[in-house]
Amino acid sequence: MDLILNNINMERRKFFRNFAIGGSLLLTAPVLFNSCSDNSSDDDNNNNNNNNGDITVDLNDSAYSNLKTVGGYAYKGDIIVIRSSDTVYLALSKLCTHSQCTVTYNSSSKDIPCACHGSKFTTTGAVVNGPATSPLKSYNVKLNGNILTIS
Repeated sequence: MDLILNNINMERRKFFRNFAIGGSLLLTAPVLFNSCSDNSSDDDNNNNNNNNGDITVDLNDSAYSNLKTVGGYAYKGDIIVIRSSDTVYLALSKLCTHSQCTVTYNSSSKDIPCACHGSKFTTTGAVVNGPATSPLKSYNVKLNGNILTIS
């Protein structure tokens, strides 16, 4: 009889221990997932949007000094801005469509590589090499004086 009672007590202890661990995981999961999520209401992610939702880049700002030369690029929020000629600027999503890694710009080959898994894109955003299968989102860019407006 004692053997049966000890076995029941052991099962009860195991049950409560597992219940406590499982309950703790359920309670902390939302906190963990929310701490890793993107909070687009932060001021850093505002991207200097005007009332139309357009994004502006002041080319006199030292953060964008790479855009003073043809072949240079810089990031504005989740956008890569590329100066492809004296008067042409391009804007595309900086996030690779395969794994959301940040892409760069190779001015000598005029393509947009992703260092994570080897995907390559054209300056229009089209996929050249996988594993990415979807193009980068492209944006319209207008130059007015020293201000780029991306929409």
